[in-house]
Amino acid sequence: MAETNESKVLDGENKVDETKTPDESKTAPVADGLTDTGGNGIPEAPQVAEGGEVVVPSNVIDGLFDEKRAAAKEAEKQAADMDKEENAPPEKKGRGGRPSKEEKDPPKTDPPDKSGKGKNDKPPKTPKGKEAASVGGGGIGGTSGQTADKDKTPSVPAIPEMPEALKDATRPGKKETIVYIDHTDLHPFKDHPFQVRNDKDMQSLVDSVKERGFDQAALVRPREEGGYEIVAGHRRQAAAMAAGLKNLPCVVREMTDEQAILAMTESNFTYRSEIVASERAAALKMQLDAIKRQGERFSGVAEGDIGKRSNEIIAEKNKMGAKTVQRYIALNNLTPDLMKFVDDKKVPFMAAFEMSYINPKNQDYIAMTIDTQGSPPTHAQAIRMRELDAKKLNGKSMLTPDVIDGIMLEEKKEDRKVIISSQELDKYFGLDKSPKEMKATILKLLDEYAAKQPPELGKPDKKKDAQEK
Repeated sequence: MAETNESKVLDGENKVDETKTPDESKTAPVADGLTDTGGNGIPEAPQVAEGGEVVVPSNVIDGLFDEKRAAAKEAEKQAADMDKEENAPPEKKGRGGRPSKEEKDPPKTDPPDKSGKGKNDKPPKTPKGKEAASVGGGGIGGTSGQTADKDKTPSVPAIPEMPEALKDATRPGKKETIVYIDHTDLHPFKDHPFQVRNDKDMQSLVDSVKERGFDQAALVRPREEGGYEIVAGHRRQAAAMAAGLKNLPCVVREMTDEQAILAMTESNFTYRSEIVASERAAALKMQLDAIKRQGERFSGVAEGDIGKRSNEIIAEKNKMGAKTVQRYIALNNLTPDLMKFVDDKKVPFMAAFEMSYINPKNQDYIAMTIDTQGSPPTHAQAIRMRELDAKKLNGKSMLTPDVIDGIMLEEKKEDRKVIISSQELDKYFGLDKSPKEMKATILKLLDEYAAKQPPELGKPDKKKDAQEK
């Protein structure tokens, strides 16, 4: 192949002897730093001359350089556009968020001379994220002849798309605004089941109101008799009065009795840190009655759940089991004295549930016996009393005061049942876990706990205990 000034010779496996001066008429300068085009990573195949030398036409090399510069310029432009669109930090745009010098004035190249090279023609700098192909090993790019693309332009996280049809959050009817209503015009909710206690939480609320005012307005509805009924905000009103404020910020809303009951109970279940058994029982009963009256289904219930009983819907809404809802609602049948023992946690929940089916007269006697003996009946004793109360002998209940005394005076064996409510389990398990899966996890953790205990804390020796007795 004829060699001309239009050609450039790339050294092959056998390096050129550096001691000899090459004949410029026969050998073109070595194309150091030659890189691929940035496209498929493989440049045009070079020609092989006699003696193992690789000959690359100058127009091919110039074309590679031009494509490389164009690719780098395009990458910089895309990065600048992307930064501008996504409000990237200033340091990604240049000083002060302005285009960098390279973006404003791309590097200029001198026109090539007759030899095919510019006056200041130097190997172009490899764009960021691209590794320069090595020269040697008999080919371009080392063993593979391709440029490694390690660092690609980081993908910008996509902004969540808005729904095509957005709903108006404004409630129908009159526009709601916050108004300040005097305490004399505010009235408590009828049969409000939740107590307003003067405890540490209340004192903290009073201090907060004195310092910063209210972060949330109370919810009230107009009364036919005049004034407003508090739906949610009884504790806030008490705190405002204790802080010396004559009025309370409120949102006035038109609501039916059923809507007001549901709003009142849900608000208290959500924001109260402590709810005693009598409060929860009364609130759940109010929810149940409200749903039955208006035949309403809670929003968010799947179509397959339509037709469920009201207590099942209440259970889903309050993240409770349906049986737990039934048991709480049954507590409303307890007499005041027994209910107080339950609120004070002197009577276990399940024993109280069984006793709620006993007639009120016998309940009063049981409460008196608890007060006298200083101990409540066990769950098993409560079940026996409930069964005897339901049985009749000559038309009278078999549960009499003497029978109650006899059962309550029996030696109370330790109740080995441990009841864990669904609310307590929700702290550790998601709603997707079945009771079987939760039980398996609990038992596994108990096995791990038992394995870590010292031998002296193991199971008691029953034979030894029997001999000592």
